Amino acid sequence: MKPKLEDFFNPDAYLESAGTSRRIVEFRTRQVLFSQGNPADSVVYVQNGSVRVTVVNESGKEAVVAVFGPGDFIGEGSMAGQTIRVGTATAIAPTTVLIIERDEMLRALHAESSLSGRFITYMLLRNIRAQADLVDQLFNSTEKRLARTLLRLARYGGEDQPVQMLHKISQATLAKMIGTTRTRVNLLMNKFRKLGFIEYDGEIKINKSLLAVVLHE
Repeated sequence: MKPKLEDFFNPDAYLESAGTSRRIVEFRTRQVLFSQGNPADSVVYVQNGSVRVTVVNESGKEAVVAVFGPGDFIGEGSMAGQTIRVGTATAIAPTTVLIIERDEMLRALHAESSLSGRFITYMLLRNIRAQADLVDQLFNSTEKRLARTLLRLARYGGEDQPVQMLHKISQATLAKMIGTTRTRVNLLMNKFRKLGFIEYDGEIKINKSLLAVVLHE
C-alpha cells in the first residue's frame, strides 16, 4: 500500500507552523529574543526579518557574533549540552521566528530524516562560513572584510538568490562585525557609494559590482 501524500513529512511546513512544543512569535525591532545567561532550552528558526547575536565579556565589551536572516537556526547549542545562552539575540528588523523546544527538536531530528538532513547541511555550511570568517579577519583588509560582510548579509549567491537589499543596519554593528571602528566603516561606506557599489534609500542596496572588492588581490 502506497503512503498517502499527507503522510510524507514536509520540513518547510514544519518550520513554518506552530505545534504542541513549538510556537511562532513576532518581535519588534530592538526587541530581545533571548539574553546571554538565559536557560538554553530551545532552538529558534528565523522565518522573516533579521536577528543580531552579540556577546559581552567580563569587562563589558560587546562583540557582534553574527546577523541571521530567514532560513537560519539560532541557539542550536542547546542540543549539544549547552545549558545557558552564550549570547544575546536581538531583532534588528520586524522579525517572525519559530521557537522549538529542545526535546521537540531532538525528537523531530531523530524521527524525520528530511528535517535532519536539512539541519545538518545548514550547520556544515555555517561551520565553513565560520572558518572563512576567521581567515577573513586574519588576512584580509578592512575594506575587503566590509565588502564580504555586506554581500553575505544580502545573501548574495545563496540558493534563494540574492536579496541584495539590507534592512537598515547601523555602522556601529558593521564595525563590531569586522573588528574596526565606526569611523572607518563610515569612510568605506561612502567610498563604496561613490564607486556605485552600494546605494542608500532607507535600506542598503548591494550592487553586483561590490564583488570586485572581494575578488581584488
